[in-house]
Amino acid sequence: MTEDSKMETRCGFVALIGAPNAGKSTLVNQLAGAKVSIVSRKVQTTRSLVRGIAIEGSAQIIFVDTPGIFAPKRRLDRAMVTSAWGGAADADAVALLVDARKGVDEEVEAILARLPQVGGVKILVLNKIDTVEPPKLLELAARLNGELAFADTFMISALRGHGVPKFRQQLAALMRPGPWLYPEDQISDAPLRSLAAEITREKIFERLHDELPYQSTVETELWKDMPDGSARIEQTIYVMREGHKKIVIGEGGRTIKAIGTAARKDIMEATEQKVHLFLFVKVRENWGDDPERYREMGLEFPKN
Repeated sequence: MTEDSKMETRCGFVALIGAPNAGKSTLVNQLAGAKVSIVSRKVQTTRSLVRGIAIEGSAQIIFVDTPGIFAPKRRLDRAMVTSAWGGAADADAVALLVDARKGVDEEVEAILARLPQVGGVKILVLNKIDTVEPPKLLELAARLNGELAFADTFMISALRGHGVPKFRQQLAALMRPGPWLYPEDQISDAPLRSLAAEITREKIFERLHDELPYQSTVETELWKDMPDGSARIEQTIYVMREGHKKIVIGEGGRTIKAIGTAARKDIMEATEQKVHLFLFVKVRENWGDDPERYREMGLEFPKN
């Protein structure tokens, strides 16, 4: 990139907020062009702020995938919701993602009530439009714009990519003139150790669905680059009950083996190197009350 082109660059942050399972993580992955945020049908899969980085023309857009906003009940819930609103407050633009199939529910109404207190340009994004008839989409867009004056409205399918390029182009135009904050080939600011742990957590949810409470976590304990160019990765899956440990391991170790195989495949794609993945399961009771666990997830520990 020449000195002249550097003067023309633009850069900024866009926070994606919404209710759980609105499709924020899927959209961030589409925008960044690679997996930077884990996805599952389980609510509250995303726990901390995940940044995906996209280049659109001369603009670098840093997308912040926030945890789904909902009525918190536990300490971990409160930390995630606080993290989500913190990510929105620091962004140049805030995109409210709404599941078009669900429409406006209590969670969306609560977000709409608080959104005017957040700075930045407000954008409405209706997701999963391929599952809803056009008249219903237009009615939903009109209702939401009637409750809050959005600068723009987009209708997309994050899963299929419909409407995503146009959305990214419009956001690029909103970015302020300035230098890029990340190298051109970087797609996320998440350390590989953290991304690998999140990928494994995604595979746990995919395999076990509702059998395991979402208060399980994964930590990368060892990452060693080997002489042959491969990486030896050791991860520990922490659960809160002995019964949960048995669920993760499965009969004869079949479940944890399947989780490891699926996780290793995605980690290899992310790191572009051969990976030897070793998984262990340990019980850590009441880890949800341990401040250190929150720091490792990039969350602020709620004291009350």
